[in-house]
Amino acid sequence: MNYFAYKGKELFCEDMRIADLAATYGTPLYIYSAATIKRHFSAFDTAFNGLKHLTCFSVKANSNIHIIETMGKMGGGVDIVSGGELYRSLKAGIPPEKIVYSGVGKRTNEIREALTANILMFNVESLAELERISEIAQDMGKIARVSFRINPNVDPKTHPYISTGMKKNKFGLDVTHSRIAYKRAMELPAIEPIGIDCHIGSQLTTIEPFLEALDKLLDFMDELQKMGIHISYLDLGGGLGIQYDEEEPPQPEEFGKALTEKLKHLDITVIFEPGRVIVGNTGVLVTEVLYTKQTPSKNFLIVDAAMNDLIRPALYQSFHRITPATITGRETMNVDVVGPICESSDFLARDRDLPAMKQGELLVAHSAGAYGFTMSSNYNSRTRAAEVLVEGDQAKIIRRRETYDDLIGPELV
Repeated sequence: MNYFAYKGKELFCEDMRIADLAATYGTPLYIYSAATIKRHFSAFDTAFNGLKHLTCFSVKANSNIHIIETMGKMGGGVDIVSGGELYRSLKAGIPPEKIVYSGVGKRTNEIREALTANILMFNVESLAELERISEIAQDMGKIARVSFRINPNVDPKTHPYISTGMKKNKFGLDVTHSRIAYKRAMELPAIEPIGIDCHIGSQLTTIEPFLEALDKLLDFMDELQKMGIHISYLDLGGGLGIQYDEEEPPQPEEFGKALTEKLKHLDITVIFEPGRVIVGNTGVLVTEVLYTKQTPSKNFLIVDAAMNDLIRPALYQSFHRITPATITGRETMNVDVVGPICESSDFLARDRDLPAMKQGELLVAHSAGAYGFTMSSNYNSRTRAAEVLVEGDQAKIIRRRETYDDLIGPELV
């Protein structure tokens, strides 16, 4: 459930009219619902009440510090993949002991920053990374707590760009190399192996791949126990999907029930790294129709949002439901919704049946709360959109719109 709904002919975010927010803050504009964020986080987190667990929001899904802070106040931690995400999370008030650091390419300075902050653990993805973490920790007089990301070779049946748990993917270690890694971790003086980690992909619409991967992890944990390695944390990653179009992903309570049944006998803390399932449907992107254009073969709506604002349709051929901010009752027509970027891949939707729109009217791209603004860029020297967080009948600007000075500031060296 989310708090975007029509009241009469007008689309609202909670108690605020989308058109009024666009008039105040301009377009393109990202709008988030605080009530939806809180509802989704609570629904996910409470689904695992039968387990000792920690819900670590995946910051890459939406890295605005106000969004992170909202979940932190509800007891959440974070899963990060860069020094910048660590910096954001600490600024948002996330306790270091609730921070897990994933990612295949951690830089030396980023490892130092995480050790200085005393995060919970690193999810290590290669033997070379393990050696580097050990060297840095020893040099700093620290002990680095680690888990290893196991690649279970499970097909998540999702888009190939967001599949991460198969042999051909760059992520994690296969079981053979994982055995070597844990043995080496026991030998290194500045390393404490405390966990095991797995993340098989994103936008999963069934729990079967999760359960298949979990069975493989549990078998491997038995091996580690025989090796004298005690595992305190089982990190199952994230990836639970949402509905963009006609998908029917499992609800968190179904996921929670299945995992609780498998894990309730273990004395272990389970870590989850949800991202999209929490924030995907908490945000929309509002855009103004700049021009309408008809050719012998196509009808176009040219809008002021572009692939630099929302790259998912161009990158993943993903579907975002698009609706008018105000219902007009006009007949529908088949259109491509395209932006101003000088690329043929610059579109929000293709061959979409939408009510006939006029210049100056507003369209809303739904389910844009995850991998929306966080993947935006300044391509074509376009300034990035503003972000607004709505709570009831109040709106707060949580990221101002960029200016031309912002564009060239780093170049004035």
